[in-house]
Amino acid sequence: MSEQLNISKDFHKQLFWDVDLKDLDPDRSKRLIIERIFVLGTIKEIKIVMDYYGKDIVLDVLRSLNYIDPKTLNFLSVFFNVSLESFVCYRRKQLTRQHWNS
Repeated sequence: MSEQLNISKDFHKQLFWDVDLKDLDPDRSKRLIIERIFVLGTIKEIKIVMDYYGKDIVLDVLRSLNYIDPKTLNFLSVFFNVSLESFVCYRRKQLTRQHWNS
């Protein structure tokens, strides 16, 4: 991890509308921060997160998420050059039986 992460300065407040920014600790809340930035953030914010946590930690957190929307999931697969199957949310979706309407 590099320099200190200042959430209220580095990221848009709208990304964390449901939490008090003063109570958000970058180390204890890394899952929330990484998820919000990669789903809703800008490329600049993604770079800040990558510089702070490092590629391995970010990728581990993203792989363990239970849900990522399909567009973001495909972006992550290309961005990190990993297969879709390495994400828990992708494997869970494949295991879920689809209901067909006749």
